Amino acid sequence: MKIAIVGGGSTYTPELVDGIARLGLPVTELVLVDPVEDRLETVGAFARRVLAGLGHPAALVTTTDLDAGVADADAVLLQLRVGGQKARHGDETLPLECGCIGQETTGVGGLGKALRTVPVVLKIAERVAELAPRAWVIDFTNPVGIVTKALLDAGHRAIGLCNVALGMRTTIADHLGVDADSLLIDHVGLNHLTWTRSAVWDGRDMLPQLLQTRGAELSERVGLPVSLLRNLGVIPSYYLRFFYAHDIVLDEQRRNPSRAEKVEAIENELLAMYADPAVTELPQLLKQRGGAHYSEAAVQLISAVAGNTHAVHVANTRNAGVFPFLPDDAVIEVPAEISAEGARALPVAPLDPLFAGLVAHVSAYEQLALDAALHGGLHRVERALLAHPLIGQAALAEPLAARLVGANAEYLPWAR
Repeated sequence: MKIAIVGGGSTYTPELVDGIARLGLPVTELVLVDPVEDRLETVGAFARRVLAGLGHPAALVTTTDLDAGVADADAVLLQLRVGGQKARHGDETLPLECGCIGQETTGVGGLGKALRTVPVVLKIAERVAELAPRAWVIDFTNPVGIVTKALLDAGHRAIGLCNVALGMRTTIADHLGVDADSLLIDHVGLNHLTWTRSAVWDGRDMLPQLLQTRGAELSERVGLPVSLLRNLGVIPSYYLRFFYAHDIVLDEQRRNPSRAEKVEAIENELLAMYADPAVTELPQLLKQRGGAHYSEAAVQLISAVAGNTHAVHVANTRNAGVFPFLPDDAVIEVPAEISAEGARALPVAPLDPLFAGLVAHVSAYEQLALDAALHGGLHRVERALLAHPLIGQAALAEPLAARLVGANAEYLPWAR
């Protein structure tokens, strides 16, 4: 099996390589593709040491040539960041001046990232379709829901992947003292807008008990009051904090450095570690980079597709009637059956109106955001901002649209 990782120069990559080796994915060739050659070589050399240390026989190749990297691949993983941490810093700070949350996947920042990213991802996918027509594109690039819909709408063989569900399942299993593979969680919504509604182990839903006995720890993990979790009877994802605790988060963001600044410092330190030939294992610092459990999620998904196992994993895929209040072609994040045919969303219990209303609202925004990313135009950007529940006011949407387009003009041909 040949796997290509586009964005292979990411400091995430060694964790993915570690997961491939540790979990025994039968990869014969692993190709890291990235346009930044010096960074790519540093990450690639360390990744080879990780593979060797775990005794995995895969050949690891680095290249700046996308076509060479994806040709004849069985799976292509996308983990790119158009504009790097500099653009992310803009996503996280520009909205603050207008009293809006600054975050790279949610609200204003998420739209900025979508505008930059969707056209690039589609060009990559076109080359994959030409050079590796049987390959599945596994998208880890944010905003995953919007990017996955862009890929599917264009006819590509694509599945969206996020680490949040697997991380939540692992956390719950640790609290219960059980094996994560024996736990079935009902994790539903949109990418970065999900709720865990049950955690079934040995035929029993353990979530009510867990909210009572370990509520404080779960509250700390998601950054929301334990009283809210117990009242709702669910565990919201961390990203619901931007909606349920908007003013608190905004105040925190205004008083602290951006996440981009923190991540850039971590990445510089990680790259220095990776460059040391004596370093052969993943540094502890990598846990602070984010993306925990990404490797397990990716390996499980690829294994299920390649093996046609029909295993169930949480993925981003077509709604196809699962949420009757959304269009069939919307992309949702729910448990899905994974096979050689891709991901098929499984039926879930109806959403509480409190959750369904927000899902419908954000899904409508995502459609407008994709329209803006595909076709450009200041008016389309403004419409998307006006539709987002974290913005939603003309007095905010109009100036934010102009500033967002101006800040990203170098990545938007239609805005130059």
